[in-house]
Amino acid sequence: MGSETEFGIHAPNSPGANATYLSSQVIAAYARLTRSRPADPGTSWDYTDETPLRDARGWSVPRSRAHPDQLTDEPILTAEAVALAHGPAEIELDGDQEPALMNLVLGNGARLYVDHAHPEYSSPEVTNPRDALLWDLAGDAVALSTVRALAAESAREPVNLYKNNTDGKGASYGSHENYLVPRAVPFSDLVAGLIPFFVSRPLVCGSGRVGLGQDGSGPGFQISQRADYFEAEVGLETTMRRPIINTRDEPHAVADKYRRLHVIVGDANVSHVANYLKFGMTALVLSLIEAGRAPQVEVHEPVMAMHRLSHDTDLVEKVRLLDGRHVTGLELQWMYFEAAAKLAADTGVASADGGDGHTAEVLRRWEKALTDLGGDRDAAAGYVEWLAKLRVLEGFRRRDGLAWGDARLGLVDIQWSDVRPERGIALRLAARGALETMVDDSSIAAAVVEPPPDTRAWFRGTSIKRFPGSVVSASWDSVVFSQPGSYRLQRVPTREPLRGTKALTHALFDEHARIEDFLAALLGERRT
Repeated sequence: MGSETEFGIHAPNSPGANATYLSSQVIAAYARLTRSRPADPGTSWDYTDETPLRDARGWSVPRSRAHPDQLTDEPILTAEAVALAHGPAEIELDGDQEPALMNLVLGNGARLYVDHAHPEYSSPEVTNPRDALLWDLAGDAVALSTVRALAAESAREPVNLYKNNTDGKGASYGSHENYLVPRAVPFSDLVAGLIPFFVSRPLVCGSGRVGLGQDGSGPGFQISQRADYFEAEVGLETTMRRPIINTRDEPHAVADKYRRLHVIVGDANVSHVANYLKFGMTALVLSLIEAGRAPQVEVHEPVMAMHRLSHDTDLVEKVRLLDGRHVTGLELQWMYFEAAAKLAADTGVASADGGDGHTAEVLRRWEKALTDLGGDRDAAAGYVEWLAKLRVLEGFRRRDGLAWGDARLGLVDIQWSDVRPERGIALRLAARGALETMVDDSSIAAAVVEPPPDTRAWFRGTSIKRFPGSVVSASWDSVVFSQPGSYRLQRVPTREPLRGTKALTHALFDEHARIEDFLAALLGERRT
């Protein structure tokens, strides 16, 4: 599993600045912090195995009919060209300016790049929800370091970054999750099992939002930042007519063995517990679907149901099921929790002896969240993000007599997710112990520079760190090397996510300091 976070971006001194160009400066700032030589362009992204127009329902969309936002399998327009197209009044480019960077592959195995005019951090692949949280938080630390770097460089435009999903004016940007699932599981089973779960999941994992409707003009507060932007049940799109279930069939792995479930309904979380549960709960539900034991429930008009549940902070709204029952969002979540707990008990994966070491904690925290949301909301506000944000906003409303339509509440909403610990409201609460944390700062700092040891990300990240001048490009599926004195590039496939681990490859890195010897040993070639 892994995460993708598009950060909201704002230049306080130039509110009309081109966002794509600003985002490229974020990437460049991180490159300056990490690259070993001033002229080192870093490792670029390899688009060879990208297939964004292949649909899991059995067809591919012709490129001629695809929206440009869907063409993620080719490099986007350079930032310089974007900036020039918007005219020199907004951004000035001079001859001494370094080439803009749109992509970096990092030493921890992650990708940092410009996506739809936002800087995006795509975490390395991990095998459990606690590591998903850790390497997602590493992305927040990367974002903070770029904000600090740009603020310290007088010749650069300072920027602020926000881990949120909407600018409050109608634009929404993603915080996506990815899960590897067996290709043998019918996609229709994934759709049936996940829609009721995703409709109600924000009650535990939502990050909260001021405003109702896509443009936020409706006064009020809702549970999910993303819910109002969804308009379809199933579909290939991610930036328009957004579907609850995304059908992109781009496995980034052995295609006949795996599929990648690309989840686009989630909120960006600053709360550690909410972020952790987002991954953990979803992983357990996928296990239910694979075992054929997901709750047999169907929600009537699930898109509208998701909107209604998001707007109901009292958690009393009921949605209609196709069997005639009417249930609350919490009741839907209890159905999934009880099924997951039963499967865990039957298989032993949550047991103290012989368990997997993760399921028991996810189940414990999931059950506590549902119990607290149904009763002790003060306790829930210490880790359920939307409830913690609502408590802060209600404090402002009481103190200053503010109505929900007051623009000052929207500013508080934005400030909640500022990545700067001295400015971000959520981070300030966490520093005071008012918002529970699960990972300490030293572990996050280590994850910024170290890849996960138990997936192929370890090979990717370690290759970039050990041979920075020889890794030409990389992707989830491969690492491409160059060798001194040779025009031939060597592509090393990495399509099996559980190979390329530290246990399998660390000896090769330790024993071979030269890239020529390393590749010869890796590929089984005999050198004289």
